[in-house]
Amino acid sequence: MKTVLFTVPFILIASATLAEARPNSLAMSCASTRGLVQNTGAIVIGTGANLYDRFVVDAGYCTLTQKAEPAWIATADEPECLVGRRCVERRIRRR
Repeated sequence: MKTVLFTVPFILIASATLAEARPNSLAMSCASTRGLVQNTGAIVIGTGANLYDRFVVDAGYCTLTQKAEPAWIATADEPECLVGRRCVERRIRRR
């Protein structure tokens, strides 16, 4: 029982640290944010307080039901920076 009580706080601290590990576009330049997406292929980036999204380099990182559209986000030096693409669901047209 003492072991469980001793390890629970460490698990909670580790979880909080992992949640904060996401890069924040508002603290990065446009070029470095774009480079991060290009170098990783797909990454989740914070775009504001409690806001985040997944950005990709191309549609190869999306599911079959999705397509890749250009993604513009705010960075430290640009209000609108093209960082890569965002996966969005395809619209099905019915006749």
